[in-house]
Amino acid sequence: MNLELVSVESRRKHRQSYLPGFEESTTYSPPQPNVDPGNRTEDAPKFNNPEIIRILKSISDRCLCGYDYVNQYLRDLYRRNCRPNTIRGNGTTIILFLTFLKSIGRHRFEDISRQDFSAFIEYEQDRGLSPNTVSTRLRALNAFFNFLIQNDMLQADLLKRKMRVKVPDSLPRAIEPEDIQRLLSLIKTPRDRALILTLLRTGMRIGELLNTKLADLNLKENYIQIFEAQKNRVGRIVYLSTDARSSLVKWLKLRNTKSDYLFYGHRCRPLSYQAARCRFNYYIAQAGLSHKDYTLHCLRHTYASELLNAGMPLQCLQELLGHSCIEMTRRYARLTDITRREEYYKAMAIIERGQTHGHYRFDSQLPPVPEATQLL
Repeated sequence: MNLELVSVESRRKHRQSYLPGFEESTTYSPPQPNVDPGNRTEDAPKFNNPEIIRILKSISDRCLCGYDYVNQYLRDLYRRNCRPNTIRGNGTTIILFLTFLKSIGRHRFEDISRQDFSAFIEYEQDRGLSPNTVSTRLRALNAFFNFLIQNDMLQADLLKRKMRVKVPDSLPRAIEPEDIQRLLSLIKTPRDRALILTLLRTGMRIGELLNTKLADLNLKENYIQIFEAQKNRVGRIVYLSTDARSSLVKWLKLRNTKSDYLFYGHRCRPLSYQAARCRFNYYIAQAGLSHKDYTLHCLRHTYASELLNAGMPLQCLQELLGHSCIEMTRRYARLTDITRREEYYKAMAIIERGQTHGHYRFDSQLPPVPEATQLL
């Protein structure tokens, strides 16, 4: 499959002529009278999904084109049981794209071209968005256009060569062992200690832990059941270490029995991500580690790195982390690998002792190249 690379640094020379008078900030104009908002079909059946209703209402209120196309695509996402976050994210990207089309004078969705698609990606880059964000929006638009092309609503040549944004493949950020010890030594509150130790020893995503109910915890067998992962909807079991189990036992003796959730907040509802992040940042600041930019997700990275250092196979770690692809797990092998480090120092010791064999000198006895070959 042919791919066209859209670099973050590169810009097309014709952008200024292609976008005359287009300002840096995108403004949403209120709906104008006597303007058809994307050839909307008024007799379409009602839909009860609040997220889809919100997206369609935003398109209609702003008099953007493509109402019917977006309506059919979002309904398809809903039928395929996509998560609300997926519908919300794709809808937001489509609204941004339709708003961009309106700003450059495209009032009919059928008139969009590949140049419009490219110009939108470049505009998002010019706004200073990170490559990851631009790549996410590009994937959302590709999925939208693929749906329209497969249903014969758009010409196939719009995605004849798919565009992509080169995203940096950075290493996962783990917390240093001495920083972990300093952090844990400051946490005295039973709930906070249980929360952070459970994340550190199980590798759970913060959303998975905050949605964990008391019935999912099995202290007798020392594991937590994740029936449906928040990110990829794949269930798994994670195991509790001795210190994590001990902290959970202390917390269970103090918690409110009226709440079904393991960690709860106001009115026994699940503890919010903002509250958990604030507590983590508070202890990071108390430990004098704010300058290192550690986040809650770094606990998951630390969990994976420590298990690899202890010799756990990648396939086993993949199951514990809930990765659908082993390449995701392999990133941690790049971050830390005891075997690779030992092999490096073993080879370097031989080099430093001068015990390498062979030489790299130029061989003066090589036959000369004929003049006719040189001319060719």
